[in-house]
Amino acid sequence: MKSPAATRALAIVGATVGAILVWVIAHQAVGDLNVKTGDSSQTVSIVAVILTVVFAGLIGWGLLAILERATGKARTIWTVVAVVFLVLSLLGPLGADGTGAKVSLLLMHLVAGAVIIPLFARSTTPR
Repeated sequence: MKSPAATRALAIVGATVGAILVWVIAHQAVGDLNVKTGDSSQTVSIVAVILTVVFAGLIGWGLLAILERATGKARTIWTVVAVVFLVLSLLGPLGADGTGAKVSLLLMHLVAGAVIIPLFARSTTPR
């Protein structure tokens, strides 16, 4: 059995690799993934994908660690919060230019969430 820290680190790595794979396939299939930011457009780079997944994973890890120290229901609370944030994060890709970019960015969010949420939830330690 892996330690909670090892499980969470592997979850972040797995989510990052999954999002990278989606980005690579999407980049080959539809070209640049552009997102509207106000009046301009920004290209989603592979570096942005990596940094975003790692940052989100670390924020989730931090929240879970705090909840584990504060409550006996850390797993339940964290899972609900994580799912809510995942659903809210799906609004961002809707601003992408083109259907291919929208679908690709939505898939990246879903892949990252599908890896991180269950693995982090399983890694919780009792209070």
